[in-house]
Amino acid sequence: MAEVSHERWANQLEYLLSCLGYAVGIGNIWRFPYLCYKNGGGAFLIPYFLTLFVCGIPLVYLETTLGQFSSAGCISIFNINPLFKGAGYAVVVLNIIAVTYFAAIMSYPLLYIYHSFSLPLPWQSCGNSWNTEKCTEITGNSTFIASTGSLTTPEDEFFHIRLLQMSSSINEIGGIVWPIFFCNVICWILVYLCICNGVKSVGKIVYFTVLFPYVVLFALFIRGVTLPGAAQGILYFILPDWSQLKNAKVWADAATQIFYSLGPGWGGLVSMASFNKFHYNNLRSSIIIPIVNSGTSIWAGFVVFSVLGFAAERAGVPVGQVATAGPGLAFVTYPAVVTLMPAPNFWAITFFVMLFFLGIDTMFVTIEAVIAGLLDEFPKLRMRRKLLTLMTCLVLFCISIICNTKGGFHIIGLLDSHVAIACVPIVCAMELIAAVYTYGQNKLSIDVLFMTGRPLRRFWLLLWRYILPVVLLVITVYSLREASGLAGWCVALASVICIPIHALRTIYMSRGPIFDRIRENCRPNAEWGPSESDIRQRWNSFRDKKRRSVPLAIMNNEAYNL
Repeated sequence: MAEVSHERWANQLEYLLSCLGYAVGIGNIWRFPYLCYKNGGGAFLIPYFLTLFVCGIPLVYLETTLGQFSSAGCISIFNINPLFKGAGYAVVVLNIIAVTYFAAIMSYPLLYIYHSFSLPLPWQSCGNSWNTEKCTEITGNSTFIASTGSLTTPEDEFFHIRLLQMSSSINEIGGIVWPIFFCNVICWILVYLCICNGVKSVGKIVYFTVLFPYVVLFALFIRGVTLPGAAQGILYFILPDWSQLKNAKVWADAATQIFYSLGPGWGGLVSMASFNKFHYNNLRSSIIIPIVNSGTSIWAGFVVFSVLGFAAERAGVPVGQVATAGPGLAFVTYPAVVTLMPAPNFWAITFFVMLFFLGIDTMFVTIEAVIAGLLDEFPKLRMRRKLLTLMTCLVLFCISIICNTKGGFHIIGLLDSHVAIACVPIVCAMELIAAVYTYGQNKLSIDVLFMTGRPLRRFWLLLWRYILPVVLLVITVYSLREASGLAGWCVALASVICIPIHALRTIYMSRGPIFDRIRENCRPNAEWGPSESDIRQRWNSFRDKKRRSVPLAIMNNEAYNL
C-alpha cells in the first residue's frame, strides 16, 4: 500500500474536545430532559446509565479503535470487510441528508439572536402585525400552552408565523423565507472557514465552540436555580417513579437516547479518531466522552426544569403543562420563559448563542466525516482539500435551501424523525460483525495490543460479541416502529440501499463460485492496516511473531485475560 500523508491532531485535547463537541449537541438540551421526566424522572437514570455502560461506551471504543488503527474514515474502515463497504457509503449519504436540514435548524438561533436585540422582545406580546385573533398572552391566571385548537401564545406565533412563515402541510412547499435563507448562508460561511484547513483549524476552533456553551450553561444554571419555583421544576424532573421501570418502552427510550446522542454509526467518531497518533491509548477518551455527554444531559435537565418550574409558578399551572421537547422547547417554551425574567433580552441572547455553538460543533464533525471519507477513497484529492471542502459546502448548502422554504419545517420534521432510524443501527451492527466475527477477535486483540501496548480485555469482547448485537436489534426494531408513510420509509432507506447495492456489485465483480466470492470479500483487503509504512511493517512483523510463537489455544486465552 502506498503511504499517504494523513493529518494529525496537534494534541489529544483537541481530539477530546472535537468528539465532545460532536456528541454534545442541541439534543442534550431539548430532548433528554423531557425524556427523563416523562419516563420516571430519577428512575429513568437506571436504564439510562446501564445502557450507557453496556452499549454506548463499548460502541464508542470500537469505532475509535477501528478509526485510529487504520487512520481511515467512515468508508475505508470497511477495508476490514470489503463486502460491507456499502455501509461506509450509506454513512456518507446519511450525513449529507442530516447536515442539510440541520443547517436550516442552526439558522433559527441566529434569527432569534438578531431579534433579541429588540426592545421589547418581539414575541413578548400579541400586539404585532403577524399575530392572529387567537393570540393570548401569558398571565398569572392563564394556561401555559404553546398552541391549542382555540388559543396560541405570542411565542408560538412569532416562531411559526413570523420567523418560519410556515405553510399548512408538507405538500405546500411555498417560496423561500429570505431571513432564514440569509442566516443559512452565514452558517455555511462560518462552517467553511472553520473546517477549510481540516483538523488544523477545527482543533483550534473547538477550544472556544465547545467550552463556551458550558460557561453559558453554568450561567443559565445559576440564574435558573435562583428563580421562584425552580425547586418545584427540578423535583418534577428528578423525582423517581419506580413503577416506570416495569415499562419496556422506558428501557427502549433509554437505549435509543444513548445510542443517538453519542453518535456511533454516523462516521464522526471514526473520522475524528483517524487523526489520532497511532499509539494513543483511546480507551480513556472513549470512556470520558460518553460520561461527559450524559453528565451534560443531566445538567441541562436541571437548567431547563428550573426555568420551567419558574414559568409554571408564574402561570399558575403544573410543571407538566409547560414541559415540552424538541424545537418547541428551544424556540417556543424557553423564549416564553425569558420574557418573565428580569433582563429578558440578555438571557434570550445568552440562551440562543449557546444553542448555536452547541449545534455548529456537530456540523463541523458531520461535514468532516463526509470529506474524510471521500479523501480516503480518493487520495489524490488531498492536494485540493480546500477546493473539495468548498465544493462540498456549496453542494450541501444548495440542497439545504429546500429547508429554507415555507414548508421547510415540515421537511425538517420528516427528515429528522426518519433519516437515521434504519441506517445507524445497521451500520453499527455491520462494524461489529466485520471487526469481531469476520476479522476475528484474535486478530483484533493483536491489533489493539500492537497499537496501544495493552491487551484487549475480555469484558469488551463479551460485550461486542454477545450483548451489543441484541441491543442493536432491539433499537432497530423499536426505531423502525416510528417510521410512517411512504415518504418516511423512503427517507429511512435512502442511505441503507447503498449497502446491498455495493455488496451485489462486489460479488458480481469477483470470480469463482458464489460462496467463495462472499467468503473472499469478507476478508480484509490489502489496504487494511496502519497507513504509515514504517508502522505497517512493524505491525506485519508483530502479527507474524504472535502467530508463530503462540499456539491458537494459548492466543485465545491471552485475548481473554483480564
